[in-house]
Amino acid sequence: MTGDLRGRTALVSGAGRGIGRSTAIALAHDGVTVILLARTESELNETAALAREHGEAMVISTDVGDPASVLRALDAIRDAGGAVDILINNAAVVWPLGATATVDPAEWRAAMQVNVFGAVQLTLGLLPGMLARGWGRVVNVSSGIVSRPGSMIGGNAYATSKAALEGHSLNLAAELSGTGVTVNVYRPGTVDTEMQAWIRRQPGEQSGEALHQRFVDMHEDGTLITPDESARSMVSHLVSEDTGQVWNFARS
Repeated sequence: MTGDLRGRTALVSGAGRGIGRSTAIALAHDGVTVILLARTESELNETAALAREHGEAMVISTDVGDPASVLRALDAIRDAGGAVDILINNAAVVWPLGATATVDPAEWRAAMQVNVFGAVQLTLGLLPGMLARGWGRVVNVSSGIVSRPGSMIGGNAYATSKAALEGHSLNLAAELSGTGVTVNVYRPGTVDTEMQAWIRRQPGEQSGEALHQRFVDMHEDGTLITPDESARSMVSHLVSEDTGQVWNFARS
């Protein structure tokens, strides 16, 4: 970072742990005020304490899968007089897992609500302000599953939601070209997060033996990326004017 983002304000969803927490701390370290969204307030407070070692942080307990909760968060930001310059849509769920024919349609719909519509709702809420100021950064955290959707059998809802999120991102980037507001996708690599741990804890027969064993093997082999490494890779792109790009994790 060269300090070009100093003085900006960023909203990070899913900021209670994992990539979201690491991203918020990395931004705070570089002089960005951070607004932290997640469902669990205790985890948000832990992230905020770490971020405040470097700068300012605001906590808003929010369920990104609940449109009313997102609206309340947007209202709280407006009431606080905040102008959000950077939006990191990181909140996501990997459930439901299992054979598609056995999945509850309500769970499938709920996953899409978090992974796609939650991100879209936050973007639509903050986009007018970014356009009015002529500067903004929207990053939608996706997954490498989009480039190889057949590789995660048992995760149909997750693969579908991330493909939809990328389609939304690249279409919006084309629409906003030349406005000063960029929209990009970040594929974070295979990161050692609670989502990975949750999959390992599921019975093999529920998620599918092959999928379960794959996640166990990655953990045991020590090949997982740390959240801090992945966050640094993402944040390094934010000073760029590039838009409509799919950024893949790369070690610095």
